[in-house]
Amino acid sequence: MKYRRVGTSDLEISEIAFGCGGNAGLMIKGSPVEQTRIVARALELGITYFDNSPDYGDGVAEINLGRVMKELKVRPLLNSKVEIRAVNLGDVADHVVRSCEESLTRLGVDVIDMFQIHNGPTAKPLELKGAVYAQLGMPYYPAAIEGIQRLLDSGKIRTAGFICRGNDAAEVREVLDSGLFRLINIPYTLLNPTAGMKKPYGLTVDKDFGDEIGLAKARGASAAIYSPLASGVLTDDFLAGIRHPLAKPLDKGPTHQVEALTFLKEATGVSLAQAALRFVLMNDGVATVLGGFSAMEQLEETAKVPDLPLLSPEVMKRLDALWRSDFRRS
Repeated sequence: MKYRRVGTSDLEISEIAFGCGGNAGLMIKGSPVEQTRIVARALELGITYFDNSPDYGDGVAEINLGRVMKELKVRPLLNSKVEIRAVNLGDVADHVVRSCEESLTRLGVDVIDMFQIHNGPTAKPLELKGAVYAQLGMPYYPAAIEGIQRLLDSGKIRTAGFICRGNDAAEVREVLDSGLFRLINIPYTLLNPTAGMKKPYGLTVDKDFGDEIGLAKARGASAAIYSPLASGVLTDDFLAGIRHPLAKPLDKGPTHQVEALTFLKEATGVSLAQAALRFVLMNDGVATVLGGFSAMEQLEETAKVPDLPLLSPEVMKRLDALWRSDFRRS
């Protein structure tokens, strides 16, 4: 395992992180024995950073990780988040603090190493109907930042970050310019590489992330990459029609685009997932890749990635050609 510093903070974390979210499902729906076994192996492999949230199973993932840490007598570096919903908009700062305190209790610790706003910034919030929503909106971000500052001042968190949701580069820049945040969570994949580069001419994407990894790096922050395999579609299993029973079902996937990327297996001699993750870690603005593990085999496969060779210039040229051809769509 290799390690990278998070921006200008004093945190140094493993290039592969342990994601506790619902897409992989292990820390929500897995058996206690399997959760303990896989977390123990992750620690043996050198994974030091565990990404969690009260939104993962309504606190279940935090409770389960807290139990496993107590059972194994370990204390890795921990991330958690605050999800701000419509019902919280009357007291955003207080909600941020309360949510953190509840996460501390579920995890069984006194301090969280990285605490993030789970909602992305946009100029305007989406229509609010009480449910979970992805965008908080700049009108409410100052109150959320106030809550984060209170947590930093009280010592309940060590470092702060937030989530990027796309088409929000101007707002992300504004939040980073506050100087408070050292980590952004953002998707960056072979299917949509715009978080780490200018959008290739000709490529169709549903969201343009405007090289926000570069924006963060220039402001003393790093990126943690969530859903680096695009919810599991950038895998050999996806093309074979295999989905682990713990994982969240997929309604459909970009089969044509994934098939176009299978040249990577022959060109690199590794699995499609490993090549996809190796691509992500080639960006020096990335601190870590959030791996989602449903099974031990997925953990073992992912943990090998930091030691794999970089993708060659020839491979990168082929990728660029694929992006510019929009994966050769007719």
